Amino acid sequence: MKYPFKRSPLLILGLLVVLLGVGAGFWGCSQDETPIAPQTPPDVSLMSASNPMVQSVMAVQERHTARLMADPDIIGTATGLAEDGRLAVLVLATTERAAKALPKTLDGVPVSVLMTDPIVAYGKPPAGVSHTARQTRPIQLGTSGGNALDLANGYCCSGTLGALVAKAGKQYVLSNSHVLAHDIAKSAADPDVAQIGDPIDQPGLIDVNCQNIPNDYVAHLSTLSTLNTSANVDCAIGEVIAGAVRTDGAILEVGTLSSQILAPSVNLAVKKSGRTTGLSRSTITGLNATVNVGYDDECNGNPFTKTFTGQIIIANRRSKFLNSGDSGSLMVQDVTTNPRAVGLLYAGSSTTAVANPISDVLNHLGATMVGQ
Repeated sequence: MKYPFKRSPLLILGLLVVLLGVGAGFWGCSQDETPIAPQTPPDVSLMSASNPMVQSVMAVQERHTARLMADPDIIGTATGLAEDGRLAVLVLATTERAAKALPKTLDGVPVSVLMTDPIVAYGKPPAGVSHTARQTRPIQLGTSGGNALDLANGYCCSGTLGALVAKAGKQYVLSNSHVLAHDIAKSAADPDVAQIGDPIDQPGLIDVNCQNIPNDYVAHLSTLSTLNTSANVDCAIGEVIAGAVRTDGAILEVGTLSSQILAPSVNLAVKKSGRTTGLSRSTITGLNATVNVGYDDECNGNPFTKTFTGQIIIANRRSKFLNSGDSGSLMVQDVTTNPRAVGLLYAGSSTTAVANPISDVLNHLGATMVGQ
């Protein structure tokens, strides 16, 4: 999720621009309000998409998704667990009316209702390591940043510089399209759009009163938005300026990563480092999610909706895991040393966060994770 700030003579404020939902949205939040020591995880393959039992429930979910989401108050579906621990079809509802109208089972599979509000990003960083301050170069990631030209309609927008990836012998900062390449529409008040070569800054505009400061540049935009295309991801990269970003890809409060990635699985413990909520932890609650995501076409611009499939759903109680300004954060497994990347976070609500599977992101970009 991305954070926009409104410009004023004294201070330029902003609010995040990505909204999930057909009438509602999701937010990321951690089940643990403060970081705790990671636990030894169970065999993640037991509840991953490679498990035949999970696959059978996913097939039921997909078979009924279009009919369920014909109700405007149903904004998504996923495969997860019921309260009694059985595999279930998760249905994301925004009203009690819609929730009460749902069947108890679908083709013999339990239906579990997840109540949610509109999907957006927000939050306050915890005390300790600052994820909004300007860092001494070379920077670590998991920090405030975005397109240094992302100003429109009296607002500026930015989010989180999530991770470091490699492609064709070069290194790139990875984040969301709506963080690095947000502006996709011309308007009378703002005729420019995001272009290859745009400067990427750290900290982002929202943390420097919307000032475009050349000394804050750390990268230059290398890919344009995926949001006005058929791509099933919300991602973009910017080529690193020499000496501006740590070449080992270290992330604030996470450290260096593994160069390998990990497929998501239900109940997998995960963590992320982001601009607003800093280091936070949660668990994956759903796989194979179909969700409607609301965006705007420039900072504080016109709204539009994009539907994603095959997404990851993460618990986000009271937006403690993911909040405004955390868009672009990399979600990794919750282990101490060299965790593997699992997903790229981009939207949520006060109960739920949503991520692109990292495999989809890297395949789209033709890139690999920088890690050990």
